[in-house]
Amino acid sequence: MDTGMMEATMQKAPIQYTGKWHPKKFALMLAMGGIIMMFSALTSAYIVRKGAGNWLEFKLPAIFLYNTLVLIMSSVTAHLAYGAFKKEDLLRYRWMTALTFVLGLLFLALQVVGWQQLKAIGVPLDGNPSGSFIYVISGTHAAHILGGLGALFLGLRAAFGPANFSASRKLSIQLVNVYWHFVDVLWIYLIIFFILQ
Repeated sequence: MDTGMMEATMQKAPIQYTGKWHPKKFALMLAMGGIIMMFSALTSAYIVRKGAGNWLEFKLPAIFLYNTLVLIMSSVTAHLAYGAFKKEDLLRYRWMTALTFVLGLLFLALQVVGWQQLKAIGVPLDGNPSGSFIYVISGTHAAHILGGLGALFLGLRAAFGPANFSASRKLSIQLVNVYWHFVDVLWIYLIIFFILQ
């Protein structure tokens, strides 16, 4: 076989990853590690600032707990969508993906309602540091949810397109699922943190 034919054959051959982690999975894990460090810093700053005094004590509105249930439900539907994809159950995969997206939007809408309720009980964004931390931390989390919704939207568009059960499509769904479960667990941590502080 001459060099030209060998190069053409090598270009057509799919890339095989011999390591444990696909590069995209590894990149996602690094990104999630960075997010964990950021929220660790934010919650640590919350604790330090609370210890400094001039701290307004207030009860977190119940809407934040309902919000948590919505996000947990969205993780369940994301898991069901992935399971349906693996079984090549196109109809269930499509509707579970759509439901996950809708529940993500509902989470954000309830988050806005929660912020409005905070303001109504006398905890504005630019008031006491205790309220400001709640807005900043929950707002930063909402921004990460928004990023996840962007990925979900692309997945939703693909789900309602021509049937595609390829390995690359499976990897994309898996990555979105991992990230979505991650932001769910992150919110559960944050809500427990807020309640216990």
